[in-house]
Amino acid sequence: MTDECPIIELKNLTKVYKDGVEFRALDNANLRIKKGEFVAIVGPSGSGKSTLMHLIGLLDTPTSGTLLIDGDDVTKMSDKERSGMRNRMLGFVFQYHHLLPDFTALENVMMPLLIAGKSRDESKGVAEKILKDVGLEDRMDHRPGELSGGQNQRVAVARALSCSPAIVLGDEPTGNLDTKTGDLIYELLRRLNKEYNQTFIVVTHNEDLAGKADRIVRIIDGKITDQ
Repeated sequence: MTDECPIIELKNLTKVYKDGVEFRALDNANLRIKKGEFVAIVGPSGSGKSTLMHLIGLLDTPTSGTLLIDGDDVTKMSDKERSGMRNRMLGFVFQYHHLLPDFTALENVMMPLLIAGKSRDESKGVAEKILKDVGLEDRMDHRPGELSGGQNQRVAVARALSCSPAIVLGDEPTGNLDTKTGDLIYELLRRLNKEYNQTFIVVTHNEDLAGKADRIVRIIDGKITDQ
């Protein structure tokens, strides 16, 4: 990696919730992430990991501070502009795959491409290639109920990559899997990170898996304590 401008930069980013009592879910967080990095976010439950991911993923807005994505200050954007950047720049892999049960693996991966305005033929070609990349070339016509947990998570990974996002966010992507399958999914994410040179940010409770990342970011009580 070069010393180019970071693809993600947080400057004193803060998120405060008020429900009778003020709660600082994220407290003056500062963080720089380079293009192509694989970063693991770790910390105890309630530490602010999910809040951090939701802010970076443009699923929530900060109370104060600055968030730059690819040099653009998203805290100054309108909702429409933020939505456009989220669709253009970001891919998501969650603990639960959230696949559409009535659609095949191929159709699930095609969906974001079709929503983005790609033709059906182009969407199918891209989806087939990514499913082959994640080792599901012989499962494309199977629906989620006909696949194992690990296979469904591979479909979810393929769907996240379908629109070639610059940044892939994983929120406990192995948390709902057994240890062996979780290890395989994590290795898959690491391989795809290197092959596609996309930036991966993964929240995990698994210290062994986090240790395989380029960098570990620790967060406690809403504060980034160690990088």
